[in-house]
Amino acid sequence: MKGFLVRTFITAFGLWIADAVLAGIRFEEVISLWLAAFLLGVTNAFVRPLVVILTLPITLLSLGLFLLVINGMMLMMVAALMPTFHIAGLGSAVAASIILSVTGWLANGYVGESGRVERWNRRRRLTERGQ
Repeated sequence: MKGFLVRTFITAFGLWIADAVLAGIRFEEVISLWLAAFLLGVTNAFVRPLVVILTLPITLLSLGLFLLVINGMMLMMVAALMPTFHIAGLGSAVAASIILSVTGWLANGYVGESGRVERWNRRRRLTERGQ
């Protein structure tokens, strides 16, 4: 549960950056930012895997680039559920999903499965392998 809350905070931070950088993404209230982050986490946990499986041939033909479109569609689905979250179009949604991916990738490198901030120690890993 703690890990989900930390990842929701990371997603909210990514959505805030997307709102600040992109003209096509807009939140009317701060609470809608947090609700969108929560709904995006739930959507990515339950709906996105089904969509990825159903669109696997297109994803393979595009060498994985169609996953950007899927991520943008997940954002548009969350925006459709919320009247206080607005996305101008699929292009803005894909750009926001790229920002979310980079933000999540950077932040999740420091957060473990339990939600605690962890530091990766390269020297320790090398000595464990006997090098």
